[in-house]
Amino acid sequence: MPGIDECLLEAMRLPGARGAALVDWTSGLALGTVGEAPGGDHETTAAEAAELARMAAEHGAFATQSDEGHPPVEDVIVSNRDSYHLLRFVDTSFDSSVFLHLWLGREEGNLALARIRLGEMAARLVLG
Repeated sequence: MPGIDECLLEAMRLPGARGAALVDWTSGLALGTVGEAPGGDHETTAAEAAELARMAAEHGAFATQSDEGHPPVEDVIVSNRDSYHLLRFVDTSFDSSVFLHLWLGREEGNLALARIRLGEMAARLVLG
């Protein structure tokens, strides 16, 4: 079972990966980062991605009723002209308030493959 660093390095092996981070969506802090950050600053990117994740996780229009302790959303996908951002919520033994953020180049990346692999990584990730 991989830890944070191993998981992020595995994410960077996906085609088109530009950067990856593990972020606490309640505080907006990056728990680990690798590669580039959109805009050049991992902490700013983590805080901004956390706002998006928090909105999806806390609003009933996006979040379904879930078991206590499990994330209410699986993932959030944002696409723009040149890239994809995939936020994958991680089910943890404590409060499930973390997500993996993968930044993919649009031309080289495969969004479907990244979504599947990030889900597998999130399931194997060991925190604590």
